[in-house]
Amino acid sequence: MQDNATEVTAAGIARLAGVGRAAVSNWRRRHADFPRPVGGTEASPSFALIEVEAWLRKQGKLAEVPLRERVWQQLAGHPQGPVTALVHAGCVLLLIHERPTVWLDVSAGSDEHLAAMLPDALRQVLIPRFGAMHSSSVHTGLTAGGSSSVNAPASVNTGLPAHSQPPAQAVGAVNTTPAPATPQTPVIHTPTGPQLLLSAPLLRGAAELAAELGARQAFEFLLGRHLDANPRQYTLTPADLARLMADLAGPARTVLDPACGTGALLRAVDAHPGQELYAQDSAPDLAALTALRLALGARAAVRGAVGDTLRGDAYPELRADAVLCHPPFNERNWGHDELAYDPRWEYGFPARTESELAWVQHALARLAEGGTAVLLMPPAVASRRSGRRIRADLLRRGALRAVIALPVGAAPPYNIPLHVWVLRRPGRTPAAPEVLLADTGRFAGEARGGPDWHAVGDAVLDAWHAFARTGRLEERPGLARSVPVIELLDDDVDIAPARHLPPPAVADGAEQLTAVRERLRATLRLTDDLTPPPADPVAPARWPLTTVGELARGGALVLRTGGNGGHARVPVLTDHDVLAGTAPSGTLPESDEEAVLTEPGDIVVPVLGGGSVARVIDDVTQGAALGRSLVLLRPDPTALDPWFLAGFLRGTANNRQASSYASTATRLDVRRLQLPRLPLDEQRRYGARFRALDEFERALRQASRLGEQLVRGMYDGLTDGTVAPD
Repeated sequence: MQDNATEVTAAGIARLAGVGRAAVSNWRRRHADFPRPVGGTEASPSFALIEVEAWLRKQGKLAEVPLRERVWQQLAGHPQGPVTALVHAGCVLLLIHERPTVWLDVSAGSDEHLAAMLPDALRQVLIPRFGAMHSSSVHTGLTAGGSSSVNAPASVNTGLPAHSQPPAQAVGAVNTTPAPATPQTPVIHTPTGPQLLLSAPLLRGAAELAAELGARQAFEFLLGRHLDANPRQYTLTPADLARLMADLAGPARTVLDPACGTGALLRAVDAHPGQELYAQDSAPDLAALTALRLALGARAAVRGAVGDTLRGDAYPELRADAVLCHPPFNERNWGHDELAYDPRWEYGFPARTESELAWVQHALARLAEGGTAVLLMPPAVASRRSGRRIRADLLRRGALRAVIALPVGAAPPYNIPLHVWVLRRPGRTPAAPEVLLADTGRFAGEARGGPDWHAVGDAVLDAWHAFARTGRLEERPGLARSVPVIELLDDDVDIAPARHLPPPAVADGAEQLTAVRERLRATLRLTDDLTPPPADPVAPARWPLTTVGELARGGALVLRTGGNGGHARVPVLTDHDVLAGTAPSGTLPESDEEAVLTEPGDIVVPVLGGGSVARVIDDVTQGAALGRSLVLLRPDPTALDPWFLAGFLRGTANNRQASSYASTATRLDVRRLQLPRLPLDEQRRYGARFRALDEFERALRQASRLGEQLVRGMYDGLTDGTVAPD
């Protein structure tokens, strides 16, 4: 009965069957027995998952729904909403993780038995982990603003005196005692029997997934899929950036994230027994999911809270060894009028437009003496006139230790180079304080592929550790230097790194330009040699045709789709890399789904954008993870020549007939792409010509890049005086 409550969209059906959405639309038109919609809208209907599964099996289009996909569809179509479903699943996965035998006893019966017994079983885990639970009937579900009101324990004693208890509700430490409930939204609440009855199929599926992957990995998979499915609802901190910020903070026994979001920063901390992780967020759904995520994944004690940190700090007496924070940017309604006399404004009262400087001072106020805070900041905070007095005081007193400019594309918003500020709670002001300024813009990836995080991490951490040891850093042209504070204390107090770093050493000087010119000449000669010979006119060929879908069903090739990061940190081949012919440059969030890794001879095809492009993987690009919006074809070399396959897939007419069009994008159904049925020897003849064309295309791209570099270098050299006009 409960399975019928789970609904799935056309996109979900396409994922179940491994086809494009156009195929699902065709099935609805052509098959009178296709399941009728049970919800959604006319433009985007939803269907009962159990009816869809039965129809797909009847049609021979589905042997068995993959476990991960089945559980995800149960979560996504949950009648109480995916956030509530995630919280229910997270509670059960925590029970499985910590008391697996209790779960086995509870689940050995009907769904009704499970729903009746599970609340008491969950309390055996949730109370020791998060403190005493307060049962309530608070509505759970997405609000009009898109956040979730998730039931949670009303509050938990933080170990502070009674008069110091915060207005927000904190949950977390083992052996805590409950404080009186307050009207604010609690963090996590033991679900009731009726709520769990609706979730019973999902919970059993999540338990199966935990048996296959582990409880932590199962929750990470479900949470990751939810975040991917709702990209506009959450501002995420990329895993590589979170790891860099945690490394800058260094080892710490107590770590606070006062704007925890989905918990990425605290998850990046190298947690260990005896450590304490403190989290707070104003969004109830994020606070609940983060608490469960950290409890499942960290060996440290977890303390979570829900509430507006600036207006209602959950940890007013905390003095942490480290604070990590990705605060909301450009927030006008941060409490300026109510908080004018707050003791946290030790370095000056922030202007209404300087919410980020309020977060900076909150972080400093929660640090122990000598502790380190690392915050992600928009670049405007480094130079806005309204914040210059606070910046000046942070510098004078030695609190601000480093400002690091990240490459464009490091984190949302991806079109600007964000900054990382490193601050320390000063014990005493150094006699001649200096501040580290670094700019890693040179490590930006091409197009939207993301930065070279390995290079960014090496450069930043090397500079920071050298600076932290001595308080000074020798100039690293174009990358980093330590600047005496006195040089920054002018009328503007502008601490943007790009304005204080020396230019790169002669990298674009006359000698370098000469080398670029020679490389361009050699490339142009190669381009001339590779120019295809004149084509003789011939009558159009009439070959018997087949499709990629038919070849896949016949075993002549394997078809895979990308988008999973896996556990290993490997380069990611993006659709932009394929279109531009560049090396793998992207990143994907860590996932418990296995990444698709490329092998020599694979063909990679972008499915969005309307371009006729297919790239053959060589020894240089092998081993990369397949990114989103890409399909990989792995041909059987005894049946198909890869260059023959890639060449025919690039035909303009071929792509046009296999594409579908929406209001904002063109999508390619790779299975519908056609190619002729030819003997292998004939395929290789065509493959050799297609390979020669590919080499010619690469040479043209290289010539274009070198030409742009030469022109840019000449302009820069002429304008800065390093190149003479004659």
